[in-house]
Amino acid sequence: MRAARLIKMVLLLQSRPSMTAGELARELEVSERTVARDVLSLSEAGVPVYADRGRAGGYRLIGGYRTRLTGLGRSEAEALFLSGVPSALREMGLADAASAARLKVSAALLPELRGAAAGAAQRFHLDAPAWYQEPETPALLPALADAVWDDRRIRVRYRRKDTEVQRELEPYGLVLKAGVWYVAAKVEGSFRVYRVDRFAAVEAIEAVGVNGAPAAEQAERGVGPGGERFVRDEEFDLPAFWAERAAEFARSILREEVVLRLSPSGVRRLPYVTGRAAAREAIAEAEAAGGPGEDGWLTVTLAVESEEVAHAQLLALGPEGEVLSPPGLRERFATAARRSAALYG
Repeated sequence: MRAARLIKMVLLLQSRPSMTAGELARELEVSERTVARDVLSLSEAGVPVYADRGRAGGYRLIGGYRTRLTGLGRSEAEALFLSGVPSALREMGLADAASAARLKVSAALLPELRGAAAGAAQRFHLDAPAWYQEPETPALLPALADAVWDDRRIRVRYRRKDTEVQRELEPYGLVLKAGVWYVAAKVEGSFRVYRVDRFAAVEAIEAVGVNGAPAAEQAERGVGPGGERFVRDEEFDLPAFWAERAAEFARSILREEVVLRLSPSGVRRLPYVTGRAAAREAIAEAEAAGGPGEDGWLTVTLAVESEEVAHAQLLALGPEGEVLSPPGLRERFATAARRSAALYG
């Protein structure tokens, strides 16, 4: 622990012209007295740390000292590519690895380039969680992340409605969508998607003594310490797979149709009150079939999840949309209109 802290202190001083005791204490999460003791230890070990006295003083390296401790470890390199999603790193237990990786990269850069990381961070940011909800980290997310990084086969218990099922998975990747974590896994030869917060248990499939096979044969099968590994399908593309599944899911839930008339304002607003892809498809088809009538209103046939969902969404159109069918949904809107008129009459 102390050795890692001393290395981090050297890298911090190497990446900046000078740092005060307070700044080092905050970065290293120790007291200023501990910083002073660590500086003394580094000096005794031959690291040229110099202390500037006075109000503007601090610690710095002298003599152009450069440490060779800048090689990235595997976990640090992997975490570095996720450093634009800090909340995701924290939830997967990789925040420390990413911090160490960024520090090593900063220490290896030329002095004139060391501000590049901070400049980029002030200009680009990815905020993955959804609005209006307090994100909750699934308890088993770090275990799943470890299995994904190491290509480990796992045995899981998964909650499905009121029951639990057991599966053996080859976890290929994790996806964070609007604050909800999903894992893409290969199961019995096909790829599926599971919500991480529905996992009740995750354990590595032990590799020791698999079918009594010799060690050499087990090694060929990817078996090693920590569990059995699987061989990844090199053609698997996680972003493309997720985009395809997301589109399939969006289409699969649109089981009913609604016919409605839209004012020009309603046409513009429809993609913002219901499914964007379904709305744009409905508008495009209606315009290709003849376009708006003489009054400027456009009649569209919109795919929806259900009458109840359509009612909740299309109410946002207000007087800019009129439901023509199905009759039951039209009556719901008529009832809502009468109630609103009574309230405001």
